[in-house]
Amino acid sequence: MNRTRLLAALAGAIVAVLALPALAFAGPPIPTQLSNADLTLLNGVRTAGLWEMPAGQMAAERGAHPVVRQIGATIAQQHVKLDQDVVDAANQLGVTLPTAPTAQQAGWLDEMRGASSNQEFDQIFVTRLRAAHGKIFPIIAAVRSGTRNEVVRKVAQEANTVVEGHLSMLESTDLVRFGELPPVALPEADIAGGGSLVQAAQGRAEAGSGFSPAVVWIVLIAAVVIGAANSYRVFRPRAAR
Repeated sequence: MNRTRLLAALAGAIVAVLALPALAFAGPPIPTQLSNADLTLLNGVRTAGLWEMPAGQMAAERGAHPVVRQIGATIAQQHVKLDQDVVDAANQLGVTLPTAPTAQQAGWLDEMRGASSNQEFDQIFVTRLRAAHGKIFPIIAAVRSGTRNEVVRKVAQEANTVVEGHLSMLESTDLVRFGELPPVALPEADIAGGGSLVQAAQGRAEAGSGFSPAVVWIVLIAAVVIGAANSYRVFRPRAAR
């Protein structure tokens, strides 16, 4: 009988200990307010579509190489859907999106229109789009991994797939001048922390999870000690009367 009661008490202590991490890991409710990163993604995807759709259409009509013409048509078509999805998401979230490309993006379109030959157009098209995709790709990945808004996460997931595909298509033309691409820019906070992307990711995960690993271990150890003490008091040998 004593052995049965002891096993039951130990089982209860184990269940209590296993339940503690779940309680410790539980963070605050997911906020509905959008972060600056969320807004940057929505605006960036929107303005990307506003200049890449006409750029892709120009490539489909003017490209010197069949591959460039096909890539241009595909990019324009895929941005039509992505643009509609980001507009729908913004309407759902109450966000006002840009209605025109940035001045820099408009300048790239003018540069394409002013190309002196179709061959020059191909080079400008690939160079500008490859650089632009490389710039927004890490932003999309960061928001995809860190946003707390489900609607934004879905947009980031779709944009990640689209942009990665566009990078591969543009690179397949053999017109990308990799030596002229801008260097990878890490966030200053990551560099200050030692420049390790792994360390930065771990730090962000801990910061956003609502718990401290040290606190979890302290609670676990305390629970085991208390459980052992209670079991000893219940089942310790009693002096004969």
